Amino acid sequence: MTTAQQNIRPLEDGIERDLAGLNYGSYLHLDELLHAQQPVSDHHDEMLFIVVHHVTELWIKLVIHEIRSAIVLLRQDELGPALKRLARVKHVQRQMIEQWAVLATLTPSEYAQFRGVLGKSSGFQSAQYRTLEFLLGNKNPAMVAVFRHDPETAAQLDRDLHAPSLYDEFLAYLARRGYPIPARLLERDVTAPHTRDDELVRIFTAVYADPEPQWDVYETCEELVDIEDTFQTWRFRHLKTVERIIGYKRGTGGSSGVAFLNRALSLTFFPELFAVRTEIGTDDVKDLP
Repeated sequence: MTTAQQNIRPLEDGIERDLAGLNYGSYLHLDELLHAQQPVSDHHDEMLFIVVHHVTELWIKLVIHEIRSAIVLLRQDELGPALKRLARVKHVQRQMIEQWAVLATLTPSEYAQFRGVLGKSSGFQSAQYRTLEFLLGNKNPAMVAVFRHDPETAAQLDRDLHAPSLYDEFLAYLARRGYPIPARLLERDVTAPHTRDDELVRIFTAVYADPEPQWDVYETCEELVDIEDTFQTWRFRHLKTVERIIGYKRGTGGSSGVAFLNRALSLTFFPELFAVRTEIGTDDVKDLP
């Protein structure tokens, strides 16, 4: 046997060789997926730019899928399966964070050679990203109008705007469990972002002070903290990647660029769960009624 023959892995007898009908490529619609990367310029690095954004949109699609399911499960008092969905979201988010390192291999001089062909295209215009923010509770009615050019997308965003967020559903679940969630939080206008409520801080502080008898609620709180922490890390890496590639230029979509992204770091989804960190261990922690 020659060296070349030794380096060949023979096909096993049971391996399918007739790929007519449903196969790997047709199941995944690879013809469509792999032909979606259509550079507008002839610059080598535009392919990198497109692929990173396509992959990000695919990951966001999965995160949306998981969070929508978690919301339904919470509504049905199925906390265990909802936690499984949220755990998966964290792992997807970590993949999204690492993608910034790939895009950061694009140097300012390389990006400058094809940035002009992008027109007014901007990540700000990602409908999926806006959907994700709405599901997590960062509601902004003004964002719906941005997508008026696409009535179907605008209609879906409007439905998500008027629907309870993941946090809203968690608070409703806790109320059904007997936790004294204030009525003002259960009956609030869900088209507005949630803001910190000191009474809710005290409720969660009591959970953290005595987690053993309510471990599933305690674990859910930590899952939500993980999701927000990871989301904020993704936002920060986005900001630093933009700063590294274009500095303080205006964004292609007309935003102020780095300054605009920096303001997003002050937005929070679950403020009470972070406020607990300050309160826990103080003398005024009370047991739940």
